[in-house]
Amino acid sequence: MKKINKKWIKLAAWLAFYIYILMLSYFLFFSERYGRYMVTKKYNLQLFKEIKRFIKYREYIGFEGFVVNIVGNVLAFSPYGFFLPLLNNKYRKFYIITILSIFFSLAVETSQLLLEVGVFDVDDILMNSIGGIVGYIIFVIAYSLYKKNDKIKEEETSNMQEDGEERETV
Repeated sequence: MKKINKKWIKLAAWLAFYIYILMLSYFLFFSERYGRYMVTKKYNLQLFKEIKRFIKYREYIGFEGFVVNIVGNVLAFSPYGFFLPLLNNKYRKFYIITILSIFFSLAVETSQLLLEVGVFDVDDILMNSIGGIVGYIIFVIAYSLYKKNDKIKEEETSNMQEDGEERETV
């Protein structure tokens, strides 16, 4: 791929990452629809407690509440795991994305607790971290397909050049 195209792709990826962080910040800290109102310091330190509660009472909580809390936490952090290795080659290892996802989620949950705009929940840290890992897996698949496609194009270009050289000599 031409150097100019790679620069534009990198610029677009950074722009998309910034927009993602802004949107995530809004939903995590400001959106009243998703429970971001001033609360007294609340927290859950028991793993799977809230997950079990949302599953058990899903009929009372409603479909949207269930999906937002269980699936939403995973989906909301998937772009994080996708963008990091895209933007920086240092982050193209599974364990690095896992650690960064855990720390990022921990920072978000701690901020919600300190700012009193949400609940510090270890279940959220787990699901957010899984989301980062899912995003990384999507990146790995997309990147391998990109590399495979790029290799095929190089081979086609090489074959076309060889065919052209053979015709010139005839």
